[in-house]
Amino acid sequence: MEKSNKILQAIGIPYSALLSIIFGMMIISFPIGAYVFFNSNIGDVINFEYPVSIFDFLFGEIASEIPIKFEIGDVFIVFWSFFIVLFAISMIGPKNDFFKNLIPLVTKGKWPEEKNYLFSFITWFAILVLVSGIIDYVQQGFGITIETPPNENSLIQFFEVTIAPIIEEIGFRVLLIGLPLYAIYSHKSSIRHFFKSLWNPNENLHVDQKRNVIILILLVAIFFGAAHIMLGEPWSSGKFLQATASGIIIGWVYFRHGLVPAILIHWATNYFIFSYVYFSSEIYEVPISEAFSHSLINTFEILFLTLGILSAAILFLNYRKSKEEEKLKI
Repeated sequence: MEKSNKILQAIGIPYSALLSIIFGMMIISFPIGAYVFFNSNIGDVINFEYPVSIFDFLFGEIASEIPIKFEIGDVFIVFWSFFIVLFAISMIGPKNDFFKNLIPLVTKGKWPEEKNYLFSFITWFAILVLVSGIIDYVQQGFGITIETPPNENSLIQFFEVTIAPIIEEIGFRVLLIGLPLYAIYSHKSSIRHFFKSLWNPNENLHVDQKRNVIILILLVAIFFGAAHIMLGEPWSSGKFLQATASGIIIGWVYFRHGLVPAILIHWATNYFIFSYVYFSSEIYEVPISEAFSHSLINTFEILFLTLGILSAAILFLNYRKSKEEEKLKI
């Protein structure tokens, strides 16, 4: 037990430092993304005044005749502001603030029992990056590559990856995971309980069979992976396994920790990363395809992968420690 504490404390110090660095990078990404969208030339002939119907992005050609139009910058800033609100909520809730979660890990080698949203989402985001990197590396060994969808305009692409986390998390996690769990395990019928259950299923539903939850998350994740290569502007088939793994991780985070960290993990894989990629392209005057392999982005990847390894190690050690404590109680 004492040995586990010492190992956790030794890992906890660099882990907390990396967590804080990435936290700062995420905050900076908000003004960087806004600069890219409103002040850069990534869209060439298209800028933030480009007319768009939000219904086109939500429902496709079916809603193309709806006469409600906005400028693309208006829609972007609404979603951008929503993410700022979620990020602020994640810093202070649901029970402890972000920095209070770091203190016991650094000083006592103790994983916080009541983790806040920000702590949970950055931890699992790093693990997602690690798992995605491993899958991509293995697939490349078999000659399977991941090709992105055709990019006709970078500004439109940045807009789409910005709004996707909210739309897809409501669709894949809330509707396909949250609603079935509510229907099966809820014993109340109030509107308040309904929304609280969708906000955080694990906290508000008495789920006594975790196996059923895991099966549901897995099925939705497979659908999530298939959607990436079959619907809209599809990725190459190599994206299926990576997207499915991401769906499993985000689905588990949604069930275990709630909707806020689930959306923010998706936000981090989309807006957060792309804002720096497009910013690098603009500042260093390189094509966007080259910006993905720029030294700045490579440095970020190293930080994410390192944090992912440390996060996985801490979760494993903490799990083993909890099992040891259970044995001592018997």
